[in-house]
Amino acid sequence: MTGLLGTDAVPRCPWGNTAPDYAEYHDTEWGFPLHGQTALFERISLESFQSGLSWIIILRKREGFRTAFEGFDPEQVAAFGDEDVARLLADAGIVRNRAKIVATIGNARAIARLDRPLDELLWSFAPDHTGRKRPVELSDVPAVTPESTAMAKDLKKRGFAFVGPTTCYALMQATGMVDDHLAGCFRAAV
Repeated sequence: MTGLLGTDAVPRCPWGNTAPDYAEYHDTEWGFPLHGQTALFERISLESFQSGLSWIIILRKREGFRTAFEGFDPEQVAAFGDEDVARLLADAGIVRNRAKIVATIGNARAIARLDRPLDELLWSFAPDHTGRKRPVELSDVPAVTPESTAMAKDLKKRGFAFVGPTTCYALMQATGMVDDHLAGCFRAAV
């Protein structure tokens, strides 16, 4: 359990000690159960934008993303057209990746076609935690699980993009569907 004690003497997961932005996110959001269509659409979108990048980039541009994508209101984003794509590609406040921008708009449209609420759909993949041992080291935390693979497959079938099994597992961690705070982390005791 190396790296658990931060410079502020708070024991947290090692990645949470690498930057103040990470500490704040770790301490107040990561692993907390999150519900609601807009909140979950934001997290799907941010996790998709993170693909291939460092999460700190996404965190630092989060307010820019919120502004650019109308607070992640799926109805508003679903109505985006070519002019909006051009606007977003010119917006230095976000990650300017055409494929990810188009995927986010497409994902908003996929939400509109769902046969049940997004919250219900995503949380249906949350694993049963009965008997699950808390990870001790970062190496104990998987990148992909059967549940994240099933979520990715289902979302893709429903028209979502940039939602592979690794992205879905990161989403599950971020939204509290799984709790991967390491043993010894102060959040693990909560």
